[in-house]
Amino acid sequence: MDMHEDPVSGDVGSWRHYGPPTLPKPLAAALEAFAERGYDGTSIREIASRSGLSVPGLYHHYPSKQALLVSLTTTVMHDLLDRSRRALAEAGPTPWERFDAVVESLLRFHMVRRDQAFVASTEMRSMEPAARAAFVALRDEQQRMMDEIVADGFAVGVFTTPFPKDASRAVTTMCVGVAGWYRPDGPLSPDEIVDRYLVIARNTVGAR
Repeated sequence: MDMHEDPVSGDVGSWRHYGPPTLPKPLAAALEAFAERGYDGTSIREIASRSGLSVPGLYHHYPSKQALLVSLTTTVMHDLLDRSRRALAEAGPTPWERFDAVVESLLRFHMVRRDQAFVASTEMRSMEPAARAAFVALRDEQQRMMDEIVADGFAVGVFTTPFPKDASRAVTTMCVGVAGWYRPDGPLSPDEIVDRYLVIARNTVGAR
């Protein structure tokens, strides 16, 4: 069995294991439509049709298109944070090991859940102010995880970049950007991409 495979959810390394998406039908339909047409280009009627519901039936569960976007993006961010926390909890104690674990978690999420990650990132602009603030708070929590690891590594001389906070943001941005270009039928497997991007990420923070 490949070292990254995990047959049982909850086992060590389960943060690497991705089954089929389990979004409720209305959210799955909204994701599909937003990824194809964008938030502004999608009507509530189209989402209802894709989910097999009437418009009143859809409104029974989600009172507006905005509610669908908020529920979808919140679900995406909680999934990402949960996987990053589990990766961090299982990593070794050194900043180098913790850094590799969180970078790998970010990369795998943005490859496997690329449509969800892409919609969450690009449609933040379509959120109402309160929803946007809540989403940004979750995104910032993920960034703080990386910032703290890089700062710890810098403090003990494991990472030599003179700009630890900037380097941390650059690494996260690089990992998030994978969602924009990765394709399952591309020339590199997810494991190969992880291996290559770990080298780039380590170089960015000046890992010894």
